[in-house]
Formats: sequence, structure tokens, C-alpha cells
Amino acid sequence: MMTIKILKLTLLAAFFTANFAVVNAQEEDDDLHLIQFSGVVLDGDSLNPLPFTTVIIDNTKRGTTTDFYGYFSFVAEPGDTIRFSSVGYHTDYYVIPDTLEGNRYSMIQVLSRDTVELSEVTIYPWPDKDEFREAFLSLRLPNDDLQRAQRNLSKDMMTAKMMNMSMHDGSANFKYQMYQRNRTIYEAGQYPSFTILNPVAWAQFIQAWKDGAFKKDY
Repeated sequence: MMTIKILKLTLLAAFFTANFAVVNAQEEDDDLHLIQFSGVVLDGDSLNPLPFTTVIIDNTKRGTTTDFYGYFSFVAEPGDTIRFSSVGYHTDYYVIPDTLEGNRYSMIQVLSRDTVELSEVTIYPWPDKDEFREAFLSLRLPNDDLQRAQRNLSKDMMTAKMMNMSMHDGSANFKYQMYQRNRTIYEAGQYPSFTILNPVAWAQFIQAWKDGAFKKDY
């Protein structure tokens, strides 16, 4: 009988201990108020979305980055200090209000541009000081502005510059460069698009075909 009583007391104590642990866990979960923190990061000048902006909790270093449209979303707690940072912009902070009652919070964060001035760096094509001194002493500069202008605008120099250009027109080159830049920004963080539908590529192909670039020498 004594053994059965001891066994019953042991089981009863274990039952109360387990219930106490469950109640404490539930109370801790109730005290831990998690929210889904979402928002959009914008450029302060143009109000365009800022992609790939770092959005992290300052004390825990947990967070995420914005997508191509400047959107972010992650789990945080009321009272957390959120740090927004992006290359070329001032770092900004935001404290989530600790009086929130719901489990969702959204905001719009605007970052201002940060202008960084770098010191001038001159790159010379000479590997050492001796060759630089020799090239400098043998340099013959034109005497006046007219001679320098005539040399820069000479037919041979302009022809060489034109042949090194991908298109024989300044406007076409500008449009092509702008297209390449916009395409690089659009395809950031993903695989490049299929170029068979690229009208600029087709124009280059047809122009090269007319110029005889695909002819074989027999």
C-alpha cells in the first residue's frame, strides 16, 4: 500500500509540474508581442522606390532588404529600433511604437541622398619616374588654343574616334548606352532577359550584315 501511495504522489507531482510549465510557457508567449513589420523605402528627391535597401533591427542585427520595388516585410517587436541604410543615402532610424495593439504595422520610409566628394586622382601611363620624366621632356605642346583645337578636330583623329564607336551616330550611341543602363538596373538580382527580342541587337546585326562583317574570304 505504501508503494502505491508513493507512486500516486509521484504521478500527481509530475502532473502539476507539467501543467505549471505549460501555463508559464503560455504566459511568456502572451507577453511576447510579435508584429509583422512592413513598408516601402523611397528616394527623398524623386520619391522612387529604393531597391536593395538594408532594413535591420539595430540591437539584434536581424532584418531583410527591400526588393526591386522598395518593399520589405519581416517580424519585429514593439520598441525595436529599425535602421535603414543604402549606398549613397543617409542612414535613418525608426522606433516601432510600443503601444501597438495589433500584430501588423506598415510605414513609408524616405531616405535623403548623401553626397560624397572624393579627392581627385590622376592616373599616368608611365610605370616609373624615369619614363615619366623622359616623356614629359620630349612632349611638344601647341603654342596656342587654335593649334590645340585643330589637332583635336583633325580629320584623322575624328575618323579614329568614329571607327571606335559602336554606332556611327552620336544620338544612336546615347540611346544605346541609356538602354544598356536601364536594362542593367531592370535585371539587377535576376537572370538577364532573352536577347533575341532585343530590337537594338537586331539593328546591330543587320548593320553588321550590310557592312559585310559576315563575309568569308576565299
